[in-house]
Amino acid sequence: QVQLVESGGGSVQAGGSLRLSCLASGYTYSTLMMGWFRQAPGKEREGVAATAGGSSVYDVSVKGRFTVSLDNAKNTLYLQMDSVVPDDTAMYFCAASPSWASRADWLNARRYNYWGQGTQVTVSS
Repeated sequence: QVQLVESGGGSVQAGGSLRLSCLASGYTYSTLMMGWFRQAPGKEREGVAATAGGSSVYDVSVKGRFTVSLDNAKNTLYLQMDSVVPDDTAMYFCAASPSWASRADWLNARRYNYWGQGTQVTVSS
């Protein structure tokens, strides 16, 4: 089992920055993919960014504004959010998978087995 705990959410004005963290514990050596997902009220959960094997992918809506990184020594996944916009408002979830998937599937929530409880991000205009 892998336990994931997110932190760093909060309220920020449009154009500002926020950094989310996800601390992983348990059988972290089994983790091959990690990603960030978000879900706004009334909407489906969507993939934001993911990383595996030193590579990363981003949803088109955040590419160029968000950066995902993994600190293996600290077992922590980060999401640096810059130039945020009101549409970034959502609950953000960290996820991990012990299985490998093709790069095209890295933002597919069904590929992930472990999930954190989420951290709320609210962007005001």
